[in-house]
Amino acid sequence: MQQIYPKSDRLLEPFTSRLVPDFMDTHLIHPDLRFNSYGSYLRRRFGCRVSKVNVDGGFTCPNRDGNRGVGGCIYCDNRSFSPDTIEETIPIESQLLAGMAYHRTRLGSEKFIVYFQKYSNTYAPVARLRELYFRALDHPDVVGISVGTRPDCLSDEALDLLEEIARERYVCLELGLQSMDEKTLHWLNRCHDFSEYRVALERSAGRGFEICTHLIHGFPGESRESFLKAAEIISSLPVDSLKIHQLHAVRGTVLAEMYFRGEFIPLTHQQYVTSVCDFLERLPPRITIQRLYGSAPLAIRVAPEWNLKNNRMWYSIVHELKRRGTWQGCRLTGACPALPSLQRVIGDS
Repeated sequence: MQQIYPKSDRLLEPFTSRLVPDFMDTHLIHPDLRFNSYGSYLRRRFGCRVSKVNVDGGFTCPNRDGNRGVGGCIYCDNRSFSPDTIEETIPIESQLLAGMAYHRTRLGSEKFIVYFQKYSNTYAPVARLRELYFRALDHPDVVGISVGTRPDCLSDEALDLLEEIARERYVCLELGLQSMDEKTLHWLNRCHDFSEYRVALERSAGRGFEICTHLIHGFPGESRESFLKAAEIISSLPVDSLKIHQLHAVRGTVLAEMYFRGEFIPLTHQQYVTSVCDFLERLPPRITIQRLYGSAPLAIRVAPEWNLKNNRMWYSIVHELKRRGTWQGCRLTGACPALPSLQRVIGDS
């Protein structure tokens, strides 16, 4: 992935106007966050604040409609990540305007990436995809699109369309993997395996658009060590960015029923923070971090109940990296300070 930086030095002031330790590359690792945040990357690339606006294109999934399976993933209830303004009956243009207004007011955003999020957003005839994608791109303040989908929902025609758009606009393809363990993928009712994800990456790489992968930590039977091993594997793949979040249960899902039966015990907050920081230390700085946690509306949230607002979750990870004196990728160069094992997992149980 070629990174494009603004020519104006003024645009880099948030990253260079303070004293930055020599061990950090100021073009990649944010000195306050200690990792390569996606928001910082977008600001460097486009020269202004860019926000993602979620829209619902009315898609479904092959493990819901019977093509691969039925019932969907055991944790999946799209109310957990879909704002109230996102409904498939609302025109794309109306959803977009509502989301843009929200981010302009809340964050002062100037440009936007339209995020086709709900279910599998390449799972339709290419004519339908073309219509939706180009309607989203029609607004002058939209710089590109981000398309969430599954590894088994990428036709040649869909990939060709994304490549076509990427010649002129920003495009990010988001592949939901969640786990690299075949037993876990089966347990989740993902209805695809890790080899299909690898094939999807091979078919998508080198087409001019970015690739993001989604991972979840906290599956029963998966160890912390296997989660950290995923950082090593991701590092060897053509992945440009990552989304990571904890396994959490919301009402109306199979996972919530398992929690109530005592079959799913979620990670503690400290366990999660410890593992994510260990993961980041093993991840190359070239990979941007789009997400570090998941959240769900209080009305449908079941577990874990950490009672932390989004910004507190984000900064609990940042503060742990600062406490350790570490940063994204430091273990790859042997630059991380050697912490006693007891100190590294403080509060872990």
